[in-house]
Amino acid sequence: MVEVGGGTADVVIVGGAAVGAAVAYFLKAEMGFPGRVVVVERDPTYARSATTLSAASIRQQFSTLENVRLSLFGVDFIRTLKARFGADADIGFREGGYLILAGTADGAAVLAANHAVQAAEGADTVLYDAAGLAARFPWLATDDLAAGCFGRSGEGWFDAHMLLSLLRTGARAAGAEFLHGTVAAIEREGARVTAVRLADGRRIACGSLVNAAGPQAGDVAALAGLTLGVEPRKRSVFVFRCRDEVPGLPLLVDPSGVYVRPEGEAFICGVSPPEEEDGRAADDDFEPDYALFDEVIWPALATRVPAFEAIRFERAWAGHYDYHTLDQNAVVGPHPEVGNFLFANGFSGHGLQHAPGVGRAVAELIATGGWRTIDLSVFGYERVAAGRPHFEQAVI
Repeated sequence: MVEVGGGTADVVIVGGAAVGAAVAYFLKAEMGFPGRVVVVERDPTYARSATTLSAASIRQQFSTLENVRLSLFGVDFIRTLKARFGADADIGFREGGYLILAGTADGAAVLAANHAVQAAEGADTVLYDAAGLAARFPWLATDDLAAGCFGRSGEGWFDAHMLLSLLRTGARAAGAEFLHGTVAAIEREGARVTAVRLADGRRIACGSLVNAAGPQAGDVAALAGLTLGVEPRKRSVFVFRCRDEVPGLPLLVDPSGVYVRPEGEAFICGVSPPEEEDGRAADDDFEPDYALFDEVIWPALATRVPAFEAIRFERAWAGHYDYHTLDQNAVVGPHPEVGNFLFANGFSGHGLQHAPGVGRAVAELIATGGWRTIDLSVFGYERVAAGRPHFEQAVI
């Protein structure tokens, strides 16, 4: 990281992982923002970042129109990396698709409603009934399935570290400054943020502040006297190998909530813990919940894909979601009363794939004062203040 002092910045971005780096990149590299942009990141290794510990995937299969649009923007961004960053830019994108399954008539109706939203935006997703699933995916047990939705293109997985590196490198090359530090206080004068103070005593006056602090976003908002129900929730990811091949396995989401996808010659999988056990994670709790694999994940996988009866567990890791307790949907845009405090938070597991679109949108708000490429006003803080949820139905 480039070490800088305090002074004054036109924009201070709290959090330098995918979302924060994307805001800085679009501001400086693609929009030519002339002001000083400082990104404050507490962990320059990103060892415990939600970005680098995620399952690193992208899909169009959402229920919220704007989330579909953000994903389409993200796929286009991935496909144009070489034009943006040079001929060597590559994040290993594997366009294997998502297959989201439903086991009941009600679940099938939700898939159909979501598919209608996706299709209206041009997403390449297709619905199957149980017979269609059996024909298309012969390794899949379909007797108890009602329907499935598959992304034929524009969905898959990639290397999160490589995408983050491109965004950071591009932002820095265009003049953004990355500062290693922890924001310990945010100063306000009435309806405006005026400065941030770091734990080591440095002070940076700012014209605008972007909260891109991931799982700690609620804590950062509180430093400014603002309420945001975003908190860290632990998610474990498990790696295994299988004796038999499962040809053409996409990222599969079982009706139980268990997911699995290829990872090189192996597979990764996971599931959200039961709601009653899914409280705020301690900031230092990165211990995988191995009982989830033994008691929930493996039985579900072996039932859905018979080849997965014979697998060998290899390893696991845990990361933190920036979980939005109101509706598991993002909060993006300015605070209605503190107008130079901008949110880019609460993605509840899909922040990495939406980082390019959100980065562009927030950069446009700062540079032009309005939404331009994608109107994300549906994610505004006003619904948070009113306690009016706008639920995303397709949370994995």
